[in-house]
Amino acid sequence: MFPAPRYNHTSDLPVSIPVFPLTGAILLPRATMPLNVFEPRYLAMTDNAVAGSRIIGIVQPLKPDPEEESPQQPVVPLKAVGCAGRITAFQELDDGRILISLTGIARFRIADEVETDEPYRICRIDYSAYENDLIIGYGEEDVDRVALLDGLRSYMAINNLEADWDAIGKAPTELLVNSLSVISPFGPEEKQALLEAPDIKTRAETLATLAKMELASTDPSGGGQMQ
Repeated sequence: MFPAPRYNHTSDLPVSIPVFPLTGAILLPRATMPLNVFEPRYLAMTDNAVAGSRIIGIVQPLKPDPEEESPQQPVVPLKAVGCAGRITAFQELDDGRILISLTGIARFRIADEVETDEPYRICRIDYSAYENDLIIGYGEEDVDRVALLDGLRSYMAINNLEADWDAIGKAPTELLVNSLSVISPFGPEEKQALLEAPDIKTRAETLATLAKMELASTDPSGGGQMQ
């Protein structure tokens, strides 16, 4: 499900949105992130978002703590750049948890934080640098798709991973690059570099470089390479 047609310009997006700080997690336009929501503060955030604009921002803490997925302290500094997503699927479970699918709309830069009585954080957002995020497939013709797929095959082979290559082959290039970036196993700083890549071509190249480094570190023969 692509939410972008709902928003023709960044001015169509709310300027203040709830943010969900998550270490090692990024969201990108048209990619979908599943979230298992169970903390009371984020259950409240989800309820309010569903009743309102359905938009939530995903952003990493400024100094990620690998032992803490979501920081408990309400004043932990946040990275400057995150991504807004729309709740496109919603399921309440008997144990009180909520499962949601968040589909990326556009990246943003945090302008400042809004004072609120809500248990979660709300930030004032500036989307102006990311207007092109609303254009489906923007810049994807510049991506070397063959090299990307070759590298992906090498990476998955050496890590004994399986993939639906038929579905991957049919996926639009932008969706492929952004989805791979979102689900990639790289660390918080590497994930942030993927998020902040200025265009899809740069993101694909960054993804390939990170995969090369991973291959080089895990291949005992030293022969793991992405062509």
